[in-house]
Amino acid sequence: MIPGPKLDRIDLKILAQLQQAGRITNVELADAVGLSPSPCLTRVKRLEKAGYITGYGAHINLAKLGEFLTVFTQVTLTEHRSGDFSRFETRIRKIDEIVECHLVSGGYDYLLKFVTQGVAHYQTIIEGMLEGDFGIEKYFSYVVIKSPFIKHHLPIQTLFGDQA
Repeated sequence: MIPGPKLDRIDLKILAQLQQAGRITNVELADAVGLSPSPCLTRVKRLEKAGYITGYGAHINLAKLGEFLTVFTQVTLTEHRSGDFSRFETRIRKIDEIVECHLVSGGYDYLLKFVTQGVAHYQTIIEGMLEGDFGIEKYFSYVVIKSPFIKHHLPIQTLFGDQA
């Protein structure tokens, strides 16, 4: 990956503001980060071009649409060659209900996050994965009962603010 331009504290403020309010106007953004609108827009365009900003979107309240189930699943693969990991990742990428995939260290290989219509829907997906050539040795499922909060923004200024 080619590194992008070095970011300063204003760039970090712009990123922090945009991830919390992607529909903010350029004038409002400029005011929030202490710039005039023209240089602010130039910075936003530079951050987009450099790949720091990968898109804009809406956060959807799924509960308003109907019932759904969130399940975290620990997966251990049968074999651990690089081709086994690549095959698994390629195949699960095609399953819409898997919304996150993390290769982790520790007692298992992957942590997956599923969003399904319910337990039966989740079970159908898992059974298909076990019957398919995914290379799964074992899995453990954790059904989410309640999510007291979900943050949709990352602590950019806390993580990187002192580096600017």
